[in-house]
Amino acid sequence: MVTQQPAAMHGQVIAPGGGGARAVSTTVRVPIAVRAGLLPWVPFWMSLGIGGWFALPFDPGPLHYGLAALLVVGCLTVRFASVGLAARGRITWDRADAARLGAVAFLLIALGFLSVGMRAAIVEAPVLKFRYYGGVEGRVVQIDRSSGDRLRLTLDRVVLENTPPSRMPERVRISLFVTDPMPVPGQRVMLTAHLGPPNGPSEPGGFDFRRMAWFDGLGAVGYSRTPVMTVAPPESGGALALHRLRMRLSEGIVSAIGGQAGAVSSALMTGDRSAITEATNDVMRASSLYHIISISGLHMTMLAGFVYAALRLAGVVLQLAGAMPRAMHKWAAGGALLASLVYLWLSGGGVATERSFIMVAVMLFAIIADRRAISLRTVAVAATLILAWTPEALGSAGFQMSFAATVALILSQGPWSQISPHLPWWLKPAGMLVLSSLIAGLATTPIAAAHFGRISQYGMLANLLVVPVVGAVVMPAGVIAAVLALLGLAQPALWCMGLGTKWMLFVAEWVAGLGGAVTVLPAPPGIVLPLIGIGGCLMVLAPVAVAMGAQMRHSPHRLIGVACLVAGAAIWACDRRPLMLVSHEGDAVGIMTPDGRALSRPRGGSFTAANWLEADGDRADQQQAAARPLWTGDNAVRTALLRLPTAEVAIHHLMGKRGAERAGMLCQQGAILIANLPLSDLLGPKPPCRVFDSQRLRRTGALALFADDELSYRVVTVRDRAGERAWSGGGR
Repeated sequence: MVTQQPAAMHGQVIAPGGGGARAVSTTVRVPIAVRAGLLPWVPFWMSLGIGGWFALPFDPGPLHYGLAALLVVGCLTVRFASVGLAARGRITWDRADAARLGAVAFLLIALGFLSVGMRAAIVEAPVLKFRYYGGVEGRVVQIDRSSGDRLRLTLDRVVLENTPPSRMPERVRISLFVTDPMPVPGQRVMLTAHLGPPNGPSEPGGFDFRRMAWFDGLGAVGYSRTPVMTVAPPESGGALALHRLRMRLSEGIVSAIGGQAGAVSSALMTGDRSAITEATNDVMRASSLYHIISISGLHMTMLAGFVYAALRLAGVVLQLAGAMPRAMHKWAAGGALLASLVYLWLSGGGVATERSFIMVAVMLFAIIADRRAISLRTVAVAATLILAWTPEALGSAGFQMSFAATVALILSQGPWSQISPHLPWWLKPAGMLVLSSLIAGLATTPIAAAHFGRISQYGMLANLLVVPVVGAVVMPAGVIAAVLALLGLAQPALWCMGLGTKWMLFVAEWVAGLGGAVTVLPAPPGIVLPLIGIGGCLMVLAPVAVAMGAQMRHSPHRLIGVACLVAGAAIWACDRRPLMLVSHEGDAVGIMTPDGRALSRPRGGSFTAANWLEADGDRADQQQAAARPLWTGDNAVRTALLRLPTAEVAIHHLMGKRGAERAGMLCQQGAILIANLPLSDLLGPKPPCRVFDSQRLRRTGALALFADDELSYRVVTVRDRAGERAWSGGGR
């Protein structure tokens, strides 16, 4: 009989023989990933590598990737060599385990770094380097709606008039002012449009649309005021034919249900949100229900759960009749997986939907493999697959909020299992609903506040009233409608679905209209979200670390996690917003006053100005902010006096040729001139004032001015913060 010694022996097997015990030379080891619970750490370490890649102020080159590859080889060597050294007694098993864990951690960091570098190279596409106005020809690949409530076309196979192929973007996105006639996916069209490269952050450290556009393959964005003309009919077959079918289904759902309820129903089933107005989006955001109209893990889980439950129920009936095998739950999981795959196709297969499908697929495969469907391990597998496939998802609000909510709900299962036996049976469903909404809300609120700058005070109430209806009525009715549509009998199911979405809109409008429904917050510094993420992960993984053996049992993971969370909150609370902001085109300037940021103009640079006010946590619009008492002058020249702790600086905002003509008179010692036109020819190479004209802003991007006790003030630019990356375009 072979006996296993306690854990302290670290797998050494003792066998009887010859009147005494002898050590068997063959060492039996339980895999450390299983024994130590390493799997939940995998996406954490990968995220550090991915985040480090994005944090660099330059694009890594062959040397950096070569060093990362060498690190991978070195970690693998340490990983396997430590086992041999411990087996020969050269080092203790504690040290071997510590070496192996450290090697695996650095291996995953390096793999994360390499994966995002590979992804950036795969999606690399030409970016327009100049402003363009003229004819644009291309194939329609997507139709959606902009934040300005205008329909947008995404075109590929683009041809620009009088532009050589080497300077031509492969994919462009154009907002339409004229939507009749409306093209269909796959159709080759022509229109006259204003195009430019994707814009950079509205301020240093702000959201960088250029990076998102880079990974989306967008080389230019713009708008058109002309009708769309058809050049060639839609192509037959292929993915775009499926996209056209999806659009027809969307139109059918909108027509059958009608109004915004139909538009929301269409968004839930097909992912097409082009019929949802910005007014509807606003009330959904204010009520914290916007996540429902964006297909996510919630919808995929509801659909898969409904199909799984329906198939299991059908299986029970068939089993009673003796017509089905015993392992019906595996067949039901397979059917739910197939339904989720169809839903993925039907909804357009967007990045967020793909992420949701991966999460649900991992859970369903766990059921098929007789494992727990929902656990930290399944979540870790899903997160690892997503980070390996689309590492840029790490910085997205959807990725962060989905996994934060899921992990929080998993961790709440333990306390709920202790509380629920003491509750009456009729109270358990309501209690579980309230607890899950509370837990998910607490987990996602800091992330949502950091990304969107707002907190919905009655979001929990709205979700309690709506989410059960979505799960019990809307999604099941949508599934039934999809099945009955094959027989032409979808109308009754769509009617039921419409009732659910009408209820959703009613609750959203009611909650959004309550006093103090939304609290706005200033945008946090860029370091805050990483600190919150690292702190939250360490808090979750601390119990796992305790189980990883003596080498990690005393590691203060929970303490470090708390410190990261406290540091993130403190940095956010103590952060100072810039005293002055200047847009990258020089068409907007905003100076902070006791009443809020005062804008130089009520029009011009409206998108940038709106982003500034939102980042300030300011509810005012551009006209209200421009009416604040500070700026004086006419439309050509606006002047303000910037009061600093050690000085007063005159700020002159010059617009157009009339403003530029007065630059020489205004350029006095210590003054700052901001212009949307070049001023170098008018002021010479060394003017007495400090100049930020269109030429300089094109190189630096938007800028922020902060008060400084030693230098009076300091200027930080987008280029300073973002560095020189592939998507930077020279600092824009």
